Amino acid sequence: MAIKLIAIDIDGTLVTDNKELTQHTIDTITKARQKGIKVVLCTGRPITGVQQYLNPLDISGDDEYVVTFNGSLAQTIAGTPIVSHNITLEDYIDLETLARKSNIHFHMETLDHIYTANRDISPYTIAESFIVRMPIRYRTPEEITDELTISKGMFIDEPQKLSAFIESFPADLKERFYVVQSEPYFFEAMNKKASKGNAIAELATKLGFTADEVMALGDQGNDLTMVKYAGTGVAMGNAIDEVKAAAQFITQTNEEDGVAYAIEKFAL
Repeated sequence: MAIKLIAIDIDGTLVTDNKELTQHTIDTITKARQKGIKVVLCTGRPITGVQQYLNPLDISGDDEYVVTFNGSLAQTIAGTPIVSHNITLEDYIDLETLARKSNIHFHMETLDHIYTANRDISPYTIAESFIVRMPIRYRTPEEITDELTISKGMFIDEPQKLSAFIESFPADLKERFYVVQSEPYFFEAMNKKASKGNAIAELATKLGFTADEVMALGDQGNDLTMVKYAGTGVAMGNAIDEVKAAAQFITQTNEEDGVAYAIEKFAL
């Protein structure tokens, strides 16, 4: 069956390790779009961290789409929400309290800002701010109100310390939230209905596409749901083993234009 929608993760997939788009990838995605294929970038970033890649791909308008915050939000490039699954103030308080008790850094993200209650701001929070191009606000938990739309919470720390924390993460919270390790130093908690796979499934249904008409490419744990959902699930050559095991095809690495290689093989 012909592919009508291509869902592409950004970090470790679409871009090189230096966060750059290669010309080969740009040209290949352009050819796919000229065939009428919808190309949807799917990321843990907010849209502020995606725009720098949408512009060279010439993806814009109210009939093009992006999935952000690991599936908490799917929207048109012009800003119209299609899918929205946020967490509540109570959720935030419970997650932040666990982080404080566990001595793990934590921040949460809204559409506009990163909020941290850690006076000693984690360098990983600063790095996230730079990558996604969102400012950081220090606020105590008491200063966070339900007026904020909270897309996700992020436990952030040194990989070894974070791994030990994940091992002891409470079972009741695993049931309550969609949790995923998106990087060795990021462990994210979102609305149970949120995931890249669910967001792409809802978007595909809205557009009249079946899973067999979708190709999804990714490399990390937060890409697993969409790789499993898609009729053509593609793991990057640099993907973690779990993603490779779930994929129908393993392409080249992000340093070898793996996205372009897969699109040429299956869509062009």
